[in-house]
Amino acid sequence: MREPGELAVLYVCTANICRSPFMELWSRHAAGPDSPLRFASAGTQGYRGSPMADEMRPALAELGVDADTFRSRRVTAAMLDEADLVLTAERSHRTFLLDDHPTAFRKVLTLGQAAAAATQVDPEARGRDAVVELSRARATADPAEDVDDPYRRGPEAAARCAATVTSMLSTLLPVLDPTLRER
Repeated sequence: MREPGELAVLYVCTANICRSPFMELWSRHAAGPDSPLRFASAGTQGYRGSPMADEMRPALAELGVDADTFRSRRVTAAMLDEADLVLTAERSHRTFLLDDHPTAFRKVLTLGQAAAAATQVDPEARGRDAVVELSRARATADPAEDVDDPYRRGPEAAARCAATVTSMLSTLLPVLDPTLRER
């Protein structure tokens, strides 16, 4: 059960072993324990109970985040319903979710769409109002804003993925939780 004022963010990628767990764990670390933001992740084809992929662990560890307890899961309708905002790594993940859940259109964006729209959100918007503004300000999902999958592509691909994600989330998270602007 959520506390009043909490905002649930769900990250989605393919297998929930590289990109979306990185997003979840880094976001939780960056926002801190007192943030009203709650983070989770899942995969469109998610492996059940798998640890984070080895290639992404060092990128996360360099940022001071431990992935040892993470376990993957497949996205469910209940997860989508519970989330206030669903952010996907790629357009294909967004399409996958909306094919079966078209009523979630306003809250399912790619991370790239959300980061780009974040620059247009009223700085006074808070919580769910900020999500509404993100939805209104979003442009069509651009393939150039997709987060490339680093799976089995080596440490350089993992580092690029981590840099892309942290850059996008550094723009987005302060819009969702304005107290993060002061850090």
